[in-house]
Amino acid sequence: MQPIRTLVVDDSVVARRVISHIFAAENDFEVVGTAPNGRIALTKIARLRPNLVTLDIDMPELDGIQTLAEIRKTFPGVRVIMVSNLTQRGAAITVEALFQGASDYVTKATRTSSPEEARRYLGEQLLPKARAIVTPAAARVRTPLPPLEPPVRRHGSAPPARIVVIGSSTGGPNALTEILSGLPADLAAPVVIVQHLPANFTPFLARRLDAAGVLTVHEAKSGDRVLPGQVWIAPGDRHLEVHATSKGFELETTEAPLVNSCRPAADVLFRSAAAAFGDETLAVVLTGMGQDGLAGCRAIRNAGGQIVTQDQETSVVWGMPGQVTNAGLADAVLPVSEISAEIVRRVTAVRR
Repeated sequence: MQPIRTLVVDDSVVARRVISHIFAAENDFEVVGTAPNGRIALTKIARLRPNLVTLDIDMPELDGIQTLAEIRKTFPGVRVIMVSNLTQRGAAITVEALFQGASDYVTKATRTSSPEEARRYLGEQLLPKARAIVTPAAARVRTPLPPLEPPVRRHGSAPPARIVVIGSSTGGPNALTEILSGLPADLAAPVVIVQHLPANFTPFLARRLDAAGVLTVHEAKSGDRVLPGQVWIAPGDRHLEVHATSKGFELETTEAPLVNSCRPAADVLFRSAAAAFGDETLAVVLTGMGQDGLAGCRAIRNAGGQIVTQDQETSVVWGMPGQVTNAGLADAVLPVSEISAEIVRRVTAVRR
């Protein structure tokens, strides 16, 4: 198997050295070059043909967003991971980069970290993400699923969904944009979303998604009432749950321990929705690494609810949706372009 050819782009000599050493220590990566700015990077991409580029945000000549735009236009097959600071400005630019075609991002450690801690922190993020998004060509061959047989429910056919809960990670922002832009203003159910992002990032995600369609998108906070035709995003570094209260259905954010190494976690949201809405729950699992959402989908299935997953062909990483699909829990496995219509159909379906 050929190693993943990697180009490291950063205006910091230290950052280039650290990232290069992280990759060089792994047998399945080959660092083919480095570049101190975007303009030199584009020249080297044309000559060295990397599979993967790590891209700093703040650089002279061409910054990260400008360089990303050129990569997407001229070298569409190259995967890009943004390297971001955990600052408000870094968060805003990184979220925009995800919408502009970056496959994923990693964050640098704080300035208080020791050099070894910073290297370990970066490597723990960078290596699994790089491996997930740059799959060798032979492993990317799509194998057709056997004919899908909807799981048998204890109570027969599911009723129309009264809540839609969505889990997504790598590749999620663009998938969410496409789905939300296809939902009508009079959608008869609320939509509650967990997208794996840090705390500073989710306000910018909510604003960007709010502009994508006709539904109003909020960053969730405890006490928010979930209402039809509204969308809530779990805040970064907080789990999000929905509960039945004397006032109706309300959201709660918590700092409970990580689940699946995530906070927020789709499993937490999905389990709470199953408890609150039972068989009137619709879960949608989108592109992302790992298996977050699998246990929550089992809870939804046990409550008689419905589950839709994104297909392998349109997923950046078929981890989360693949786990649910392969467990036999999905009622439908669809390309992202068809999920909006499926949500509307399952929300408005006539009871049988």
